Amino acid sequence: MERLLIKEISKHEGEKVLIKGRVFNIRKLGNIVFLVVRDYTGVVQVVISKDLEVNNGDSISIEGVIKKDERAKGGYEIKGENLEIIAKNIEDLPFDLEKDDINLNLNTLLDYRPLSLRHPKVQAIFRLYGILLNSYSESMREEGFTEIKTPKILGSASEGGANFFKVNYFEKEAVLAQSPQFYKQIMVGVFERVFEVGSVFRAEPHFTTRHVNEYISLDAEVGYIKDFYDVIKILNKVVKKIFEDLNKEGKEYLDLYNVQISEVPDQIPCIKLSEIRKIIKDKYDYEIPENTDIDPKGEVLAGQYAKEEFNSDFIFLTHYPFEYRPFYTMPLGEETCGFDLLYKGLEIATGGQRINDYNQLIDNMKKKNVTPEGMEFYVNVFKYAIPPHGGWGMGSERIIKQLLGLESIKEAVLFPRDVKRLIP
Repeated sequence: MERLLIKEISKHEGEKVLIKGRVFNIRKLGNIVFLVVRDYTGVVQVVISKDLEVNNGDSISIEGVIKKDERAKGGYEIKGENLEIIAKNIEDLPFDLEKDDINLNLNTLLDYRPLSLRHPKVQAIFRLYGILLNSYSESMREEGFTEIKTPKILGSASEGGANFFKVNYFEKEAVLAQSPQFYKQIMVGVFERVFEVGSVFRAEPHFTTRHVNEYISLDAEVGYIKDFYDVIKILNKVVKKIFEDLNKEGKEYLDLYNVQISEVPDQIPCIKLSEIRKIIKDKYDYEIPENTDIDPKGEVLAGQYAKEEFNSDFIFLTHYPFEYRPFYTMPLGEETCGFDLLYKGLEIATGGQRINDYNQLIDNMKKKNVTPEGMEFYVNVFKYAIPPHGGWGMGSERIIKQLLGLESIKEAVLFPRDVKRLIP
């Protein structure tokens, strides 16, 4: 008999079927055993009148007849006849996976990650994450972008500073990519519009709820722009499509978190960073420290302002100061053509217009005390007519964190890497 997926059982009332899945709950009433069985498509109750040697977490196959039962989860149950244990637990589960909420502290949640991921509410995070990744790729293709995959082992750091991981590459020293920045700019000279979904690595010793040391970045670069507002327009459109898809395709997962997605504006409000600093000081009596562009509390207050003033969960902050942007960002006096996109008070994307003129790039590198050594493959391409261009990098996990109101970004990463965690 061919396996039937649980989501299809409503179409086979009265028929004998074969299902396969994992046991999530067992109740015994005399000689009658009630099993809650899940596969990757849904959940069903199975009733069987046998003395069973089956435990929570076992993988089973079971044959039985489908009957309608409004009291059962999903409105149907299976009257089981033949049950086979496919794979058996040899240890008791360290926690109950059938409870509606998985109330574990973060360390326990991550230490037992292969098991905690089986909980329906944890699975929902990554069902939504899958929708997000698919929507981003589809949206970019609809906008005429070509998908690329760039190297993650590099000969030199792409973002400067000291926040990169060194690796031994045969007899050479290499670094893990902080971003695909150099390569996507090169590829603007090939395809004009490119995007990438890939890992990036930051060697920052953070212990915060918003940082991990490896994450999946949603990158893009587009050529022949007039200014960075052209980049903002495309990103705005893409984000709007992503949230529409999350709302449409992910409702059952959003419902587990009691989340209703607010609409992304057709034009997300834009405010210069210097202006939002003044607004935050005047309106909320908080002064952003002078030694930073904007701090986490400033981002939260900028998000609050966007909600109060524009009824928007999103806001673009623009014209970041020269000292806080990488050497390839187009300067504009003391400011730059750089921006961040905030969602519910957290930066989820950073981007801007890049320098496309060779001489200007070299001059800017000098001002930033960056030497071209090791970057010749990147720098020299600007001798060959790279058009005006710009792009962004967007943190995929941060979107899910903010969407669901998770306490830590690590909950939105399958197997997170932080200062102390290299396993599982």
